[in-house]
Amino acid sequence: MLFIIFYFFLTILVSLNNEATAFTTAPQQQQQQQQHSSLLPTASSFPRWSGTASSYSSPPFNQHHQHQQQRSTTTKLRNFFDAVGDLLQGGKLEAETKLPHEPFCGELSCSGEVRTFAVRERPISFTGEDFDIVDITQPSQQSDFVRVRGAMLHLPGKDKMRIFSSTNGENLVTMDRVLIAATPSYDLYRSDGTKIGWIEKKLISLMDTFDVYMEGEGGFGVTGLFKPTPAYRIEGDFLDRNFNFKNAEGKIVARVNMDGWVQLDMMNHYQVQVGEGMDALMALACVCCIDEEFDEEHQKRREEREG
Repeated sequence: MLFIIFYFFLTILVSLNNEATAFTTAPQQQQQQQQHSSLLPTASSFPRWSGTASSYSSPPFNQHHQHQQQRSTTTKLRNFFDAVGDLLQGGKLEAETKLPHEPFCGELSCSGEVRTFAVRERPISFTGEDFDIVDITQPSQQSDFVRVRGAMLHLPGKDKMRIFSSTNGENLVTMDRVLIAATPSYDLYRSDGTKIGWIEKKLISLMDTFDVYMEGEGGFGVTGLFKPTPAYRIEGDFLDRNFNFKNAEGKIVARVNMDGWVQLDMMNHYQVQVGEGMDALMALACVCCIDEEFDEEHQKRREEREG
């Protein structure tokens, strides 16, 4: 991994050096062209030439050509940096063209553009499961999107979180932890109480993986051998808060990154980038469930070490 990062940085330096050399030599070439043009015959030396020397001027063409070259270079560098960023983050973010469920909210769930959200866990909370989520797609026009609130009454292995609209306070999604399950699981409900699916931690896997299944798709079993293909598979580096949502076609439709260098279990911050057509409320609900699951695992490990 370090070798790959070093290789990309080396490539960037070489590209920048080549562009700097091109811009340095451009004025020299233009000066040589002007000197060469001064040696050519002028318009007055031709008796049949009815125009004047001022009727032709090459500098505007040269300036336009140089401007086009600069724009082309800037575009190439921007595309290069975008490609490097996508590669380091696991792949390119793509649009969700076949949403496997009806959106949780017609107004907030889906959009025709890529959106970015900041998920901020509240440091002072009576439930320990409260998040404020802000739409930061336009940094200059940040707006409150939704808020997540946990249940006041906690039972062992039984938690419930709800997503409310920041505009009118409407309950949009409910995440209810399954009391008896082979792996940590949360059922996902609409505002009217209809179960849309569930998210569960994969029981047998080489790395931490979460799967999202849709209600009514059939299948059975706790190991995943007889279950249908998950609507979304969530995998990556959960320790560093860097993981992706992949749909049934293997496309990355949402991406989660750590927001800030210092992270505490009681105050985690994330940035969630959602692709076109992807249900943002589905992605945000899953992120909150995953955060709660790892917080509980860390708490159990601390208790075991202290005990």
